[in-house]
Amino acid sequence: MNQHIEIEFKNLLSEKEFRQLMNYFHIVASNFKSQKNHYFDTLEFHLKNQGSALRIREKNGRYELTLKQPATEGLLETNQDISEETAYAFLNHNTFPEGEIKHLILECGINPKYFTCFGTLKTDRVEFPYKDGLLVLDHSSYVNQEDFELEYEVTDAKAGKKNFLTLLETLQIPERETENKVKRFYRAKFQE
Repeated sequence: MNQHIEIEFKNLLSEKEFRQLMNYFHIVASNFKSQKNHYFDTLEFHLKNQGSALRIREKNGRYELTLKQPATEGLLETNQDISEETAYAFLNHNTFPEGEIKHLILECGINPKYFTCFGTLKTDRVEFPYKDGLLVLDHSSYVNQEDFELEYEVTDAKAGKKNFLTLLETLQIPERETENKVKRFYRAKFQE
């Protein structure tokens, strides 16, 4: 089982600020790689109500099932590689993949057979090392809208926050309260 604590800082950007960051870090369009996140929950939102989220990430021909759960600091992220066939069965027939994540779902008191896919968020992403962390620029499309985002993944929350805020200040980008992608996706999906 692949588990780690995810500590990240996020900031939504205007398209102009996104381009400003691309120029600042000498990033060109060909540096971006596409990925798709397929989001799952029960119709009663059992995971969402526990502050958790479940997705399949499709990237470079690989599929990864990820469960994110609240932790003391950040989120506990559990990842499980799955085959294309397994991903297809879950996406199209609600056949929950066997493995560690299914056991964790059962431990949460949720029946895996009640999961359904609520939709897909497509992201063009570039990521690179930055001051003891990983800086990520994302352009995401979902439910007839798009957004631009800066993420900074770190292992030290205090130092990471300082580096992140300093970068925003340097580029005169305002700090914005930013929900994670799954929350933005569900908000857009259910406001239709």
